[in-house]
Amino acid sequence: MFKRVLGRTGVELSVVGFGGIICMNASAEECSRNVGKAIERGINYFDVAPSYGNAEEMLGPALEPYRKNIFLACKTGKRTKDEAWAELKASLQHLRTDYFDVYQLHGVTTLEEVDTIFSKGGAMETFLEARQQGLVRFLGFSAHSDEAAVALMNRFPFDTILFPWNWVTWYKGNFGRETLATAQAKGLGRLALKALALRKWRDDEEHQWSKAWYHPVDTAEDAALGLRFTLSKPITAAVSPGHAEFLWWACDAADKYTPITAAEEGQLEARAQKLDTIFVTEKY
Repeated sequence: MFKRVLGRTGVELSVVGFGGIICMNASAEECSRNVGKAIERGINYFDVAPSYGNAEEMLGPALEPYRKNIFLACKTGKRTKDEAWAELKASLQHLRTDYFDVYQLHGVTTLEEVDTIFSKGGAMETFLEARQQGLVRFLGFSAHSDEAAVALMNRFPFDTILFPWNWVTWYKGNFGRETLATAQAKGLGRLALKALALRKWRDDEEHQWSKAWYHPVDTAEDAALGLRFTLSKPITAAVSPGHAEFLWWACDAADKYTPITAAEEGQLEARAQKLDTIFVTEKY
């Protein structure tokens, strides 16, 4: 699998990342098999969070043989210093590692959260101390709103951003445009979530993919289009959704990657208007 440089970190990442939620509620054997196969496919970027059930506990032993050769990203949903420290230490223990390559604020959505994070006794104090102590190499965040993402980037020189850059949200929701431009201007490493998302679940439909809170793509062809759209933007890598099937679709798409064409973008924009987007911004 081909790689791209992650912003100013200088690290080269596989363009597809392993979403650690794949290991949630999986057997140890299944998790190890999926991790081993991902390594064979050329993946060196793994992302996980404590909110993904028991994913950390399952992923830790599976990653242990490969730890020196991979880029391991973890997150915290805590917004205060003490809570973030407790979660960081637990994650390090679960994942059987002495450090994270990048540690991220998880799913920041509101300006109130941003203020709490940067207040006295906020989570940012943990991030800075952890970096100073060598427990984390780089500092980043994931966000679920343009407003929060831009605010975070204006408050601190983060190394990375993990954000939902997806063709439906981009065209139907006008979502992620300002965030991408700001991240690029500030030199952050840009990582994508939800590249293989399609739409919201309908109230009357069966959720056939239990680890996805949204309806993902249905076919390998749509997975390839989604990944190609995202990777045709100035983005380093895209993290796969919660089921291994989507990871392998993404790997296949990366192996055959070509930039999205103008004609294909036009087709995606037209399709997006008919879908119920999972994110929207009112700023445009």
